[in-house]
Amino acid sequence: MSTLAYAAHDSMTMLRRNLKHAIRYPSVGFGSAMTPILMLLLFVYAFGDSIGAGMGGGRDAYLNYLTPGIIVMGVAAGSMSTSIAVCSDMTEGIINRFRTMSITRSSFMTGHVIGSVIQTMVCTVLVVGVALAVGFRSGASPLEWLAAAGLLAAIAFAVTWLSVALGLISKTVESASNKPLLIQFLPFLGSAFVPADSMSPGLRWFAQNQPFTPMTETLRGLLSGSEIGNNAWISLAWCVGIALVGYVWSRSLFNSTTKH
Repeated sequence: MSTLAYAAHDSMTMLRRNLKHAIRYPSVGFGSAMTPILMLLLFVYAFGDSIGAGMGGGRDAYLNYLTPGIIVMGVAAGSMSTSIAVCSDMTEGIINRFRTMSITRSSFMTGHVIGSVIQTMVCTVLVVGVALAVGFRSGASPLEWLAAAGLLAAIAFAVTWLSVALGLISKTVESASNKPLLIQFLPFLGSAFVPADSMSPGLRWFAQNQPFTPMTETLRGLLSGSEIGNNAWISLAWCVGIALVGYVWSRSLFNSTTKH
């Protein structure tokens, strides 16, 4: 068996382990879906009429505007469970057992990343289901829904690698649960809830130049038919950059912390 085949086999073993943990403790994974769902319900039913009127529509129009941003926030929120799981493995001694076994070193992180992406996509389906239940309607074609799913998977993959690094630098599970909060709420400071053009100059500049704004606008264009422009390519570039930084950082941290 080749080195690549061994790595793939070990990664699948780690993936099965992480998915079994997710099934055994579903509250950890699905808990990350509750924040975007609560934000969706809060903004639609508490502020939807007033914000929608300010944007030239009503509650239903605002719901269609808000939902893509909430979905992106849900994907970002999924990174929290990854950080906690990685930190737990690193601090509770299981990593020492892995070091004594004949497994590919990279499989530990790969299993966490793939498992987290799967969990995040399942939670995303839950968020979309709630949005549809409260009235969200999309005119997207099956191909556009497929493109939206691909974009969300790319975002989840990138953010999860960054979350792995945050879990590796955390000394306790509590600190690991706090570090990804910035990632989770960064969409809030973009165009997820209101158009970036409506913000004050300083915040507008930040919103227009942070990664989650083009991601949100791309998803909004796919699901609601708004103009996408260059946002799709910018979003993919951000995903590649974030994933690369997260991977290199995670690998460096993991190698330094597991040296004999």
